[in-house]
Amino acid sequence: MAAPDLSYLSALALREVQEHQRVLESFHSCIPVITGIGQAIIEALEADHKIIFFGNGGSAADAQHLAAELSIRYRLNRVALPGLALSTDTSVLTACGNDFGFETIYSRQVEALARKGDVVIGITTSGNSPNVLLGLQKAREQGCVTVAFTGGTGGQVIGLADYCLTIPSAVTARTQECHILAGHILCEMIDAHWQAL
Repeated sequence: MAAPDLSYLSALALREVQEHQRVLESFHSCIPVITGIGQAIIEALEADHKIIFFGNGGSAADAQHLAAELSIRYRLNRVALPGLALSTDTSVLTACGNDFGFETIYSRQVEALARKGDVVIGITTSGNSPNVLLGLQKAREQGCVTVAFTGGTGGQVIGLADYCLTIPSAVTARTQECHILAGHILCEMIDAHWQAL
């Protein structure tokens, strides 16, 4: 049996890197909103509020990743900070999905856990994920600071967020790559603030 021709893989990899670089060049325009989100998070943490994250699929993984950076550490061995991902409790997710519908898995948890002054960050590459939209809507009703990480044209989530980070790409992979970059920048801002105290 002849080996498959995989000569195209190098060109494919180069194309992906070049596309990432093009999006990253436009990402500079996101710095003001990232800065605003960073200030809101630092103000909330200083006032003993929580930072709550949620999303679906890869965005759920990003939510979990960023919550861990706050509660454990990013670069500095600083005080543990209250970061919480709502995508990690399988009992809650399955009970809520079964009893009330999958679109309520985040709004129900926000109702239970979020308090006025907390920062609630919904991550949705399309901007149209029903459970993320309902989660941010509930957060807004409860007096939280609402943040959306999205992409493309932003989708419906734009109307629900005090701060909306819209990555200038309609490609899910590129949007997710920039979401985690933005998240790491926010972690760097938080570390820099706590180091200065």
